[in-house]
Amino acid sequence: MAVVAVFLGMFAWYAGRALLGLFANLVVAFFLALAFEPAVLWLVRRGVRRGLAAGITMLLAALAGAGVLALGGRLFVDQVIALGRSVPGVYARLQELLLERFAVTMPDADELALSAVERWGEELAGRALGLGSTILSGIFAATTIVIVTFYLAAAGPRFRASVCRWLAPKRQEEVLRVWEVAQVRVSDFITTRIALAAVATLATLAFLSVLRIPYALPLALFTGIVSQFVPSIGAYLGGGLPALIALTSASPWHALGVVVFVVAYQQVENFVIAPRLSPRTLEMNPAVSLVVVLAFGAIFGWIGAFLAQPVAATLLAVATTYVHRHELVESAMFQDPEAKGLSIGPWWRRKGREAASG
Repeated sequence: MAVVAVFLGMFAWYAGRALLGLFANLVVAFFLALAFEPAVLWLVRRGVRRGLAAGITMLLAALAGAGVLALGGRLFVDQVIALGRSVPGVYARLQELLLERFAVTMPDADELALSAVERWGEELAGRALGLGSTILSGIFAATTIVIVTFYLAAAGPRFRASVCRWLAPKRQEEVLRVWEVAQVRVSDFITTRIALAAVATLATLAFLSVLRIPYALPLALFTGIVSQFVPSIGAYLGGGLPALIALTSASPWHALGVVVFVVAYQQVENFVIAPRLSPRTLEMNPAVSLVVVLAFGAIFGWIGAFLAQPVAATLLAVATTYVHRHELVESAMFQDPEAKGLSIGPWWRRKGREAASG
């Protein structure tokens, strides 16, 4: 029995590792179906059959993505190619700038390329042989996601009913309540992030075009995507690349202008644009949100990093609903001590404290 248990454990371990990719595809399909649910319901209420409504929703989403790519695809590809060709020149200017300003010597680009070829040439050649299988795997994964997403979106209530038939009535109510919370959180997160990414991309593109920074379109698209799908520090990571390109292709003042724009736009987005687009926000501490994204990304890759925030927010909402919270005891550890003597802070707060103290 011990030997059988060991072999069963080894089989479960290897099977789990082999099925991890399929599990990730199914999770992505499930969350995409949740994101499509509001549009599908909108069509169903207007007399469209649910299967047809799911097909129309997915087709419109695909056409919208294709339209965006067709609108700026040629320009985007041309600018990406030009950006890649300009990398040696950008590196040379950065090398001169560091040498003149900070007396820091960096190796030449030819030396870096030669060392990279020596270190990773054989590995890259080996990976090139597996490029075909990688492409086929990507096509298979995309096909799986599309088929499962359509099935889940088209089934809808029937799929939920088939799941709940295995549960007691009380458990069915709990599962349906959690399902509804997850659907609201996920659909709100994805639609809001896509809208915010589009607004951020357009604003960054306009600003970079005014400053005449080269490769404005790919840089703006990079900034818009990274700023929305990387929590807490995404806006500053996304603005780092345009600032670097501005520093090496224009002047330090242009780079400073890009940094100021990124910081200012982030404040406008947080306090003006985001509350108007979605009143239902992911109520999570920024540090916790960043740790969750890093953890999910380490386990499931970029798919886990993308889905980390809606999954964590759903779990948080479920915990808030079902976990009982107790009243706090009286303790000085729950608040900061009162200020005495030297008062540091904005003048209106100091005036308010002085008026309150008489």
